[in-house]
Amino acid sequence: MADGLRVIITGSASGLGAASAAILAKQGARIVINYASSQKEAEQTADLCRSAGAEVVVVQGDVSRDEDCRKIAAAAAPWGRLDALINNAGTTKHMAHDNLEGLSADDFQRLFAVNTIGPYQMVRATRELLEAGAKETGRASAVVNVSSIAGVSGIGSSVAYVASKGALNSVTLSLARALAPLIRVNAVCPGYIDTPWFTKGRGAEQAAKVRDMVTAKSPLKLASSAEDVADVVCFLAGPQSRNMTGEIVRIDAGAHLVW
Repeated sequence: MADGLRVIITGSASGLGAASAAILAKQGARIVINYASSQKEAEQTADLCRSAGAEVVVVQGDVSRDEDCRKIAAAAAPWGRLDALINNAGTTKHMAHDNLEGLSADDFQRLFAVNTIGPYQMVRATRELLEAGAKETGRASAVVNVSSIAGVSGIGSSVAYVASKGALNSVTLSLARALAPLIRVNAVCPGYIDTPWFTKGRGAEQAAKVRDMVTAKSPLKLASSAEDVADVVCFLAGPQSRNMTGEIVRIDAGAHLVW
């Protein structure tokens, strides 16, 4: 259980981040909800968590900006410690992999800034609080990086997205070595998640086609929900995974077995 955890979840206005916040709220966590632009959704998520009895702080910030990462971290400072940082904020550009003219250097830089550099900056900004949490509780604090099966299998919304998530997996391994024994660092690699985020990127019709294809082809015949993945994220954020670090965990209903 996650009773009493102090947690920051970036990009938690909706989707996987919001689902993770809801689970942890029911388990008694104190949560920093972060959003870049979706204030209304962030406040709705916060209200949902408060209705479960959680203490919640809502902070606007773009994780690609170091000053914003430090502002997000500062929101948790009054608690005196952090037990978990969930690096969920992410972005993409949908582009066929063979359309080499469709991606610019600016596209790569933006995706890396949010998907790879952002998590690194958040770890740096929260390191002192995470180490304080380990010293106070007697167990390593947790960082959970939300990566993607794209970073493992080379599939996904674009080559730039694949590259940014592959880099995040490497950052996860490096930081797991560097920050032990006070901080554990793991990554989750979801496949398709049935959330509005995907629909916004591809449109409702195309998203439905992809969902049906994933369901048909995956060995478990499932399209993951945000809650399916959030269960694993929260497991890695909590003390029940205290003996895990440097793990890259795939959650895709077995789709990686057939790509």
